[in-house]
Amino acid sequence: MLRIISSNFHSNSSKSENGDMESFFPVRPECREHVPNTRFKPKVGKTLSERRWNAAFDKDGRLDIAGVLRRIQRGGIHPSIKGAVWEFLLGCYDPNSTSEERDQLRQKRREQYASWKEQCKKIVPIVGSGKFVMTPLVNEDEEPVEDNVIVDTKSVDDSDEKVTRWKLSLHQIGLDVVRTDRSLVFYENEANQAKLWDVLAIYTWVDDDIGYVQGMNDICSPMVILLKDEADAFWCFEHAMRRVRENFRSDATSMGVQSQLGILSQVMRVVDPKLHKHLEGLDGGEYLFAIRMLMVLFRREFSFIDALYLWEVMWAMEYNPNMFADYASNGSHEVVTTKLSKKVLQQYGKYERKNVKKGRTDQKSLLAVFLVAGVLETKNKKLLNEAKGLDDVAQIMGDITGSLDAKKALTEALRIHKKYLSKARNR
Repeated sequence: MLRIISSNFHSNSSKSENGDMESFFPVRPECREHVPNTRFKPKVGKTLSERRWNAAFDKDGRLDIAGVLRRIQRGGIHPSIKGAVWEFLLGCYDPNSTSEERDQLRQKRREQYASWKEQCKKIVPIVGSGKFVMTPLVNEDEEPVEDNVIVDTKSVDDSDEKVTRWKLSLHQIGLDVVRTDRSLVFYENEANQAKLWDVLAIYTWVDDDIGYVQGMNDICSPMVILLKDEADAFWCFEHAMRRVRENFRSDATSMGVQSQLGILSQVMRVVDPKLHKHLEGLDGGEYLFAIRMLMVLFRREFSFIDALYLWEVMWAMEYNPNMFADYASNGSHEVVTTKLSKKVLQQYGKYERKNVKKGRTDQKSLLAVFLVAGVLETKNKKLLNEAKGLDDVAQIMGDITGSLDAKKALTEALRIHKKYLSKARNR
C-alpha cells in the first residue's frame, strides 16, 4: 500500500513511537526554564500511530474515520503523522474520498494558493522572498511610507480600500511572527518565520472580511511546522479558522469572542450558580478574563506539545461528517432532526454524538466553552474564598499556566457538558 503520510512532517519521523516528544519539536536551550512542562506522551494501544493510521485506509484510499476518531480520543496522535491527520480532522479532506480524488483536490488548492500569492507579490514584492516586514508600509494617512522599496505602487491602485487595509496589517503580522513560539528551534530559521508570515499575509488578503487579528498567529504556527508544503499549511489553517474565525471579528464596540463569553456565562449560571453569582458580584460575570483561552484555544496555558494534543482530541470529539456540505455554505452544522443509525453515529466524535442525540447543535455545544467552565470548576474553592476583586480572579486564572493537564481538562469538560445538558433539560 502507498505510504499516506511520509512527506508532510518536517522532523525526523523514524524515531520510536514512544520517543521523546521534545525531539520532534526541539526547544532552544536558553528557553527551557520558561517553557511549561509537557505531559503528553504517546502510548502504545492508545495513541494513533503511523502504522495504525496507514492501516485505516482501504485499497482506494478511503479512510475508516470512526476507528481513527476512537484512537485519537483515547490517546492523541503521534507527532510523525499529526499534519496528515489534522487535514482530515479539520475537514480539508472527506474520509470517503479516494487517494486520487484527494491528490487532485490538493493540486487544485496548491494552484489556487499560488495564484493568490502571486497577486500579493505584485503589490508587495517581499511576499514569497523568504523575508518579511515589521515596519509599516503605509502611514496613518494611508500614504506609502517614503523610501520603502518593497512596495510596488505602480502595479496596483493604492486607492483600493482592500489593498490599503491589507498593507496596514502586514507589519503587525511581522511583529507577531517574531513573537510566535519563539522558544522552538524551528523559528530560529528566518525562512520558517517568513513562511508563517506569508501564510498569514495571504490569508488576510483572502479573508478581507475579518482581516488579521492578533492570535491568528498562534492558530497558524502549528500548521506551518507540521506541513512541509506552504500551500497545504495554508489550507489546514484556513479550515481551522472556519471553526473559530467569528471569535476574531471585531468592531468599535465588541469582539466576536464575546458571544462565546456570553455562552460561558449561561453555562456557569446553570452548572455552578454559586460561583457565577460570586463572579457577578465582582463585576466578572461577563467572563472577560477568559478571552485569551477562547481566542487561541489554550495555546498559552499549555506547552506547545500539550496544546497540539488538546486541539486534536477536541477536533476528534467534535468531528461532524456533515462539515463537508456545511463548508460549502457557512461552516455551521445543520440540526439533525432524524434519528441516525448506530453506524452513522460512529462517524461523529463522541462529544458531538451526544449533542446530536440531544438535538443540540447550537453554539452552546462548543467544547472550548466547557473547557473553560471545567477550569473554573477546578478553581471553585479558590475563587470563592480568595477572589475579592477582578485582579484576584485574573491572578488565580493566570496561575493555571503550565499547571493544567490537558487530558484531565478534557475529562472535566465532558463532565461539565453532561451536567449542563441534564440541568438545562430540566429547567
